[in-house]
Amino acid sequence: MNQRWSNLLFAHWQFSADVVRKLVPACFDLDLYDGQAYIGVVPFYMSEVSPRYLPSLPWLSYFPELNVRTYVSYKGQPGVYFFSLDAANFVAVYLARTLYKLPYYNAVMSITEKLGKFNYTSKRNANQESLSPEPTPVGEADLVVSYCGKGSVFKSKSGSLEHFLTERYCLFTEFAGKVYRGEIHHRQWPLQQAEADFKVNSMLSPLGLEPQGEPHLLFTEGVDTVEWAIALV
Repeated sequence: MNQRWSNLLFAHWQFSADVVRKLVPACFDLDLYDGQAYIGVVPFYMSEVSPRYLPSLPWLSYFPELNVRTYVSYKGQPGVYFFSLDAANFVAVYLARTLYKLPYYNAVMSITEKLGKFNYTSKRNANQESLSPEPTPVGEADLVVSYCGKGSVFKSKSGSLEHFLTERYCLFTEFAGKVYRGEIHHRQWPLQQAEADFKVNSMLSPLGLEPQGEPHLLFTEGVDTVEWAIALV
């Protein structure tokens, strides 16, 4: 599947490993940086979604998306574990839940840009029962944030926190007691430092968490990606 991910904010908060361990299926090992776990809130704009070698579909291929994630490994392979993914496209959410076994939610979302600053809003819909035969309980999960990149574009160095948080090329999910992996290919992220003003952020509330302290912030104008179908591992 081809996709374009644009105008991303990587906002990460540090948590103790013990706290995050309780939230992640036991089949996965936590991937830690200097002994600490990180949970990220990542809003962006999804576009040009299409099967490989086929054109994108306007009614399915352009929408805001927002994910809440942490970092795990499975049998030694590092990857991303998603607590939730919100998208402003009912069909895309249904297909992602069904085909990718991921905890997608339908939400009312918008992203606008003015003078280089992005204004992003997301409000998760309360009723998700029609989206999946195994719906996940829904809690309040809203976001209102404005953000922008600042400074020069750079690529993260291996071993740095920026590299740890962004350079991830597979995802893992657990569904009905089975582990699935999805491969993701793209060029290295062109990053900038970022500024962000969170007016509302309850994205961690369904996890029973509240963000503490200042987040680690990064911005990127985006990359083109190729995603493979998930596979049982």
